[in-house]
Amino acid sequence: MSAARARKPAAAAARDPQERLDGWFASRGWTPLPFQREVWRRYLAGESGLLHTPTGSGKTLAAFGGPLLEALADDVGARSPRKAAQAPAPPALPEGRLRVGRNGRLVRTAAAPPVAGRGRARDLKLLWITPLRALATDSVRALREPVDALGLDWEVGLRTGDASARDRRLSRDGKLDALVTTPESFALLLSYPETAPQLASLRAIVIDEWHELVGNKRGVLLQLCLARARALAPELRIWGLSATLGNLDEARDVLLPHRPGAAIVSGVAPRTVTLESLVPEAGERFAWAGHLGLSQLSRVAERVLAARTSLVFTNTRATAELWHQALSAVWPEDPATLALHHGSIDAKLRVRTEAGLRDGSLRCVVATSSLDLGVDFPAVDQVFQIGSPKGAARLLQRAGRAKHRPGEAGHVVCVPTNALEPVEFAAVREAITGGRIESRTPPRLSLDVLAQHCVTLALGGGFEADALYDEVRGTHAFAQLDPVAWGGVLQFVVQGGRALEHYPDYRRVVIGDDGVYRVEDRRIATRHRLSIGTITSEGSIAVKLLRGGALGTVEESFIARLRPRDRFQFTGRMLELVRLEQMTAFVRIVRGGEGQVPKWQGARMSLSRELAHGVERLLEAPADDPELHALAPLLELQARLSERPGAGRLLVEAVKARDGQHLFVYPFEGRQTHEGLAALLALRWGRLRPNTFGYAANDYGFVLSPAEPVQIDEEELLQLLQPDSLVEDLRESLNLAELARRQFREIARVAGLLPPSLPGRAPRSMRQLQASSGLIYDVLARYDPEHLLLQLAEHEVLSQQLEVGRLQRALHECASRDLRLVRPRSLTPLSFPLWAEGKRGQLSTEDWRTRVQRAAEQLERRHARKR
Repeated sequence: MSAARARKPAAAAARDPQERLDGWFASRGWTPLPFQREVWRRYLAGESGLLHTPTGSGKTLAAFGGPLLEALADDVGARSPRKAAQAPAPPALPEGRLRVGRNGRLVRTAAAPPVAGRGRARDLKLLWITPLRALATDSVRALREPVDALGLDWEVGLRTGDASARDRRLSRDGKLDALVTTPESFALLLSYPETAPQLASLRAIVIDEWHELVGNKRGVLLQLCLARARALAPELRIWGLSATLGNLDEARDVLLPHRPGAAIVSGVAPRTVTLESLVPEAGERFAWAGHLGLSQLSRVAERVLAARTSLVFTNTRATAELWHQALSAVWPEDPATLALHHGSIDAKLRVRTEAGLRDGSLRCVVATSSLDLGVDFPAVDQVFQIGSPKGAARLLQRAGRAKHRPGEAGHVVCVPTNALEPVEFAAVREAITGGRIESRTPPRLSLDVLAQHCVTLALGGGFEADALYDEVRGTHAFAQLDPVAWGGVLQFVVQGGRALEHYPDYRRVVIGDDGVYRVEDRRIATRHRLSIGTITSEGSIAVKLLRGGALGTVEESFIARLRPRDRFQFTGRMLELVRLEQMTAFVRIVRGGEGQVPKWQGARMSLSRELAHGVERLLEAPADDPELHALAPLLELQARLSERPGAGRLLVEAVKARDGQHLFVYPFEGRQTHEGLAALLALRWGRLRPNTFGYAANDYGFVLSPAEPVQIDEEELLQLLQPDSLVEDLRESLNLAELARRQFREIARVAGLLPPSLPGRAPRSMRQLQASSGLIYDVLARYDPEHLLLQLAEHEVLSQQLEVGRLQRALHECASRDLRLVRPRSLTPLSFPLWAEGKRGQLSTEDWRTRVQRAAEQLERRHARKR
């Protein structure tokens, strides 16, 4: 028996690599799928590409199978030269390693002789990049499993903020065969001179969940890092993995600008996703506005307890805290089976929750987007979505968390939080059925990211300007970078620009006599490494137990309002503030009582344009959906009091109420676009007749409320909606300089103008950072108004915050529609949520909820009379 076991590894090693991999699949009860074999074949042929397949269909093994076959072929060659001749040969790699020479160019060294044994120095062969640290941990586990089962002498490690000291040491010392990391940690690696020779041996880079990176600055940073990796390893193969994406061709071109027309491999057909809404019963009172939906608690709790394991998704961390608190109050089982997961909770607590989901010991987890991505939780049986997902792609991603097993259908239970929200779920169902998934627009010319990358490379051995310019222009993000802008970036990293050149802190990079740009100041090097990345947020305060470990972080603006002995709800616990010391809030756990819930100042989600127009179509001609059946009395009331919106016409309601006059406009373009339209029309209306306007917006439309009553007709409305002079009017209506000033703070952080405090020193508060960024902005605006970061701030306000392109399209569409101006005698189901939103910000001696509730009761009486 023992002799047979001893012979088994040798026999296995002599088998063909494909047979060995197929055998491992068979041992798991699997058969490689055609798309997996296609990716393996293309990989072994030296190709790069993009794999598009649903979550849970096997994309990890599709991407990892090629490197595994390559490693198995190497293993066969090491053990059996005769077999090695029959094995698929990997693309030839250049002899030797690369390093950055004294002139900033890449220099190849002589090839090092192989060293045998487990303790040998290793060549890094595979870099696996994920957008989330939680996903990185799961990816390491997924990669190690076949490596160990196939008996490969591979060391798989992790390099993220959650990595162990051992993994960090192995990655720094070049003793890993495969490294799992994030875009930020990849950039950090490039800041060390010893990284260049390690990356020279790379055979492949896999970018998981590429759709989460392609549309933001994290993706821009990754594009620059990939360009450097391609320069170090010219034969490198790059594969992107994506599950939910509308613009596949563009996403492929952003990832692989050096491989025009590279393959897009389609995986299995999208999983069948069924969507069920918990609509109100006939005669049941349902909120007219709001986003918590706690009136649905009993329904949700009943459905959760009827299944083995559930995930309850919310759109914000504050809502997650509140729903976890509410479920805890009615939870009949062991409290340890109910958990909470979001990005502000300490990493150790998140890992514990993820392990509980994986092994099935948790019955329910309330989570945000922190669990959206491809972490494998096969034990999860059902998914809930609290409130509108705002996009089809987001709901598909979350639905994929349930029954995360190949061949299993996805199911999501949608929980509307107000009376009109069921129609958004119906629109999502329609979009999914029709295959209409939102696109992600890739940013271009993010010069703050480029400046950060230049300092990183200057720190990682140095660079030569002309060579790096050519390298950077090879990316999608900077293909249009002109020499003038490039010169401005170089001037900025060397001296900060004309207005800052006399301040030593902004002179980060030095040009040597050989023309190479390097960082020589150790303090600048340390600060830069601490600030690498593009994720910016409000100032955070660490929350720690007085006697115990860390719980996570909350924003400084929330903690600043608390005094010792005040209570607040966080990580599913009731906490009491003991003291605030050096940006750390020390707390103790208390029982009972009430406390505030932190609110994180993340960007408010806006309904995607595709879904917004879908909602408009359904309101005009309801489909045969349960959500629309439940809304039928409400839509009938809307038609009786006013009109229904519809494609081809623009509904405008002019309502004279007790609190004044209101003009409601419904373009159905999403909240962000409506906020810009409201400010624009307020300015233009004020030009016609001087007045003061209040305004509010939601995903369906916006309201303008003049201080002095004024009438408006169709002709004047059409005049207000003209797309001419859009940018000029936005500058005047929105105080563009102040918006740019705020945006500059985030740009200054990314570009390195607001470096973090050095270790051992008290971190600067958000108030100090705001003051610093404001001072720098004022100096640049006065003495260097053409500074590239000032221009970038204004550009990002127009293109990202105000979405001028979308505003322009919305105005053109509004102007082309049939304008329907109606004058209802009271608020309507469509106008009420907008009116309530406008009341929230007004000063009154009467509570906001009291005023809104009284108006809601009046509308409900009309609703009841109709029924």
